[in-house]
Amino acid sequence: MMDEHPRRSAHDVALAQYDEAVSLMPDLNPNAAAIMRVAKRELTVNFPVEMDDGRIEVFTGFRVHHSTVRGPTKGGIRYHPDVSLDETRALAMWMTWKCSLMNLPYGGAKGGVIVDPKRLSQVELRKMTRRYATEISVLMSPEGDIPAPDVGTNPQVMAWIMDTFSMHRGYSVPAVVTGKPVQIGGSEGRYDATGMGVMLLAREALKHLDIPIDGATVVVQGFGNVGATAARYMHGQGSKIVAVSDVYGGVFNPKGIDIPELQRYVAQHGAVTDFPGTERVSNSELLELECTVLIPAALEGQITKDNADRIRARIIAEGANGPTTPNADKVLADKGVFIIPDILCNAGGVTVSYFEWVQSLQSFFWSEEDVNRQMERLMVNGFDAVLHEAERKKLVPRMAAYTLAIARVAEALELRGVYP
Repeated sequence: MMDEHPRRSAHDVALAQYDEAVSLMPDLNPNAAAIMRVAKRELTVNFPVEMDDGRIEVFTGFRVHHSTVRGPTKGGIRYHPDVSLDETRALAMWMTWKCSLMNLPYGGAKGGVIVDPKRLSQVELRKMTRRYATEISVLMSPEGDIPAPDVGTNPQVMAWIMDTFSMHRGYSVPAVVTGKPVQIGGSEGRYDATGMGVMLLAREALKHLDIPIDGATVVVQGFGNVGATAARYMHGQGSKIVAVSDVYGGVFNPKGIDIPELQRYVAQHGAVTDFPGTERVSNSELLELECTVLIPAALEGQITKDNADRIRARIIAEGANGPTTPNADKVLADKGVFIIPDILCNAGGVTVSYFEWVQSLQSFFWSEEDVNRQMERLMVNGFDAVLHEAERKKLVPRMAAYTLAIARVAEALELRGVYP
């Protein structure tokens, strides 16, 4: 395998993981393997937005569909300065495997705009979102491509996208996005779904390793929606959250951090740094702290071959997409670290997005208890299937998850055939 740069391309990582999985599947049709290795379609858009001071700023955005073999494409929209076509391709591919692994009737997609949303006013953010939604609406529809929130976006952004699409149609189309507010057709339980799913699978992994969740030490990188929610649920299960970080830095307390109190502090001050009763810790130091469960819930490419040998977690629960590079995987496997792979660990979000899509299409809504119960059932089933596959084929959990997911997409490809 090629040497990896500390910031190895996300698409290179996705392809390396795919190629490794395919090498473990001797019965896979090579034609199907070739089709699945590339994205079906990629759209790049450059669009002007009038800013509050009257000047025009031109933004660049993307929407990538990796596969449509198992159903409409599903995937989030990311607003971040580091968004690129390469990253969007990788995230779309990972979404295909995630949806397949969870047995959802979707293919993978991803989208994004190169922007720091924090530097835009609310009016500028709304204008930019509506224009971006208009540009990618040639691909969007409840039957074809259903966006969702991701890094830098939220239910309000989804509301604007849904409204923009609906204005073009002349009637409301709530099923065109998921992760929207409950008041306009969103699902109960959607906001917490990804973070709660991370907790559920950390719980299953701890159970598998005969480690009680009560008293387990947890480190969380990234205190956004996923990381903060996972931390809150782990805290609620009796785990001791000893360190958390956000884009501004990290905080550490070996006796444990009061997560609800920290969330209130962040709501007031906008960052975890300087939270009373903690000491500061850098991002690299945080990843290397001794703990039972490490939850990387920030961006991709955080654990590489350069720091993997210093990771002292028993379990890595991948709340983010692609936080661990392939070469790091090998180091961690040799150390006996149990990795809950991203396409399984953070699949709670897309699972409840599927429930939301179904509810929007039917205009028939479920209670939060029903949503959470159904998500837990699918997440635990997914974990059990990956564990069974790993033990049956003597694979690490990531490769077990990949081979299961790829085989299902390949089977759908074989059944549908190649048009014409």
